[in-house]
Order: sequence, then structure tokens, then C-alpha cells
Amino acid sequence: MRYFIAVIYILLSACTNPDDNVALGILERDRIAHTATVSEVVVALPVSQGQVVTKGTLLVKLDDTQQKAQVAKAQARVLQAEANLEKMHNGAREEEVAAASAKVAGAKATLVESEANYKRAKNLIERKLTSQANLDQSLASRDAGFANLRAAQEQLRELTNGTREEDLRIAEAQLAAEVAALASEHKKLSDLSITATRNGILDNLPWNLGERVTLGSPLAIVLAGKAPFARVYVPEPYRVKMKVGDALAVHVDGLDKPITGRLRWISSEPAFSPYYALNQDQRSRLMYLAEVQLPDSEASLPNGVPAQVVLP
Repeated sequence: MRYFIAVIYILLSACTNPDDNVALGILERDRIAHTATVSEVVVALPVSQGQVVTKGTLLVKLDDTQQKAQVAKAQARVLQAEANLEKMHNGAREEEVAAASAKVAGAKATLVESEANYKRAKNLIERKLTSQANLDQSLASRDAGFANLRAAQEQLRELTNGTREEDLRIAEAQLAAEVAALASEHKKLSDLSITATRNGILDNLPWNLGERVTLGSPLAIVLAGKAPFARVYVPEPYRVKMKVGDALAVHVDGLDKPITGRLRWISSEPAFSPYYALNQDQRSRLMYLAEVQLPDSEASLPNGVPAQVVLP
């Protein structure tokens, strides 16, 4: 709306003073909109509208109860992953190794007994004092003893050899993932405290204390920078004579003396009808949007004041 009013002002002025070599517009500052990353309730507005703020100043605070719970959950997962990795590095406990050794000893004793029973059954079968079934049962018992002993020995070897390198890398990756998730939750928590990212003036607080904001809506508008810049529309005949960095005289309504500013930006495309759709006479009416930065000594000038820049 402000730009629309400026355009009307420019067109009316151009009609009454078509030969003036000036670009008309208004004073502006960079508008920094701090938006909401979640839908939460506004619990604090420590700075009033219109006050000067510096980078890092707390502007709006949203309810962080739920997000603190998410941070606590992420911290617990990190501790769990750390404990799991430490467990793998430490390997088996002495008690576990001792229990596995006892199983090996028991399996050996069982195998000795099974072997003796088999030999007795074999001797009896040769003397035809027992049946073939008893011999087969003794043989199966001995083979089972061999298998049990082998399984117990492998279990003991697994405990004494330590954790596999692949399992350690998996545990380390899991820990890194949980640490990254915790950092993300901390970032979400910090986003609930809206702070100024640049020095400037707090122009607007769209939400009231106690309201639940909507996701993506602006929470605070900051007009950044010290002095404003003149946002003006440059007529087409003067466009080729201007380049970024040029010193230009700026007349501000209410001030007797002009202010020397620097052209910080000028559009490469016209703001209205494209030049290729106009004839030679009509092209002179094209306007190019430009911004002329005023010196820091003019920091007290307000936004929205009409200004005109003398063109070269």
C-alpha cells in the first residue's frame, strides 16, 4: 500500500512538473520479519513497539514447555547411545566370562561321561550283552556332548575376543545421530525466543500477549539499519547515467538543505510496462526503482516521509 501511494504521488508530480530532473519516492528502511516456527502461545513481549533494539535483543517469547520435554527426550536418547557404545568398548564382564568358562567345563565333563558310556555300550555289543539301540543311543549322546562343548567354547571365545569392529562403528553412528537430533531440538527450543538479528527499530508486534500464533506468521517487524534510504523511481532517460555508488542529492520534505546519499541499488527492469511494448515517446515514461542510502548522521529521520533525488 505504501509503495502504491508513492507511485500515485510520482505520477501526479510528473504530470505537473514533467521537466524536473528528480526521482520521487519515500524514505524506507529494510524490514526484517521474524516469523513463527511453531504454533505456540505468546508468553512475553519484553520490548515495546517503536523502541531501538540491538542484535540479540529478545523481542518475543513463546511457550517452550512442550519443546523442553522434547529436548529432555533427546538428551535421554544420547545418554542411552553413549552407554551402549561404552558397553561395547568395555566388552564382557568378568562374571560373564567366568560363567562361559564354567559352561565349557561342564560340557567337557558331560562329554567325558558320554564317551565312557559309548565305549561300554560298544564293548557290550561286541559281546552281545546289549542291544543295538543302546549303542545308537550312547553314540548320539556322545555326539551331542561334542556339539555342546563346541558351542560353549565358541561362546567363551566371543566374550574374550571383544566386540566386532562393525558393531562399534554402528554404535558410534547411532550416537552421532542422537547427538544431531539433540542439537536440532535445542535449535527448535531457541527459535521460541525471537531475538533481533540486526540493529534497528521495533516497528510492529502483530500478536498480543497470550495469543496463540499461527505457523509462519510474523511475530515482530524490525526496521533495520541506522539511517533510512530513499526508495525512488528513476525516469527512463536518466537510467543510463546512473550506476551503483554514485553520490546523489536527496531532498526530504521538512528539511531545508539536501542530503548527500549513495546509490546502493537500481533495478535493471522497469517497474511498469516493458520497454519493448512501448514506442519511443512512451518509453520516456518508464520508471526504474532505485534505493539511495543516506548517511548514518540522518538516523533520526522517520520512515514514510516523501523524498526526491536530484538526477545527474
